[in-house]
Amino acid sequence: MTETIQSRLAAQGITLPQAAAAAANYVPFVRMGNLLQTSGQLPLDGGAVAVSGKVGGPVSLEDGQRAAKFCAINILAQAQAALDGDLEKIGRLLKLTVFVASEPSFTEQHKVANGASDFLVEILGEKGRHARSAVGVPALPLDAAVEIEALFEIA
Repeated sequence: MTETIQSRLAAQGITLPQAAAAAANYVPFVRMGNLLQTSGQLPLDGGAVAVSGKVGGPVSLEDGQRAAKFCAINILAQAQAALDGDLEKIGRLLKLTVFVASEPSFTEQHKVANGASDFLVEILGEKGRHARSAVGVPALPLDAAVEIEALFEIA
């Protein structure tokens, strides 16, 4: 039997949450032809921000990576909603843009982003290998430590 995205999620004990609704005048995702763009996803767990504050200050690198993984889980929830529940329609994750709320002297945003990248490659397999940008910012909505948007190709 071929391993599926859902079976890999289940093996890690992960159940995708309900996709978060837009919090303002935007949509959570846009599907255009064979592309799917998600809006930025925060590290929500149970509807609340799981990791808040600035990485390199009160938030450790490891907690930043944990926040990035929560963002990635929420990205998959948005993809699932956009694809009528069928994550197997994902052809490839093309790009992640990772925003890290960080102290001015913190320069390891790329390592924070690994929390999402590593997880998505584990779950999506080879089609999870992606291009990426990791950017340090002074603040994010709701004082979240990380926010990530994704661009997928739909098979």
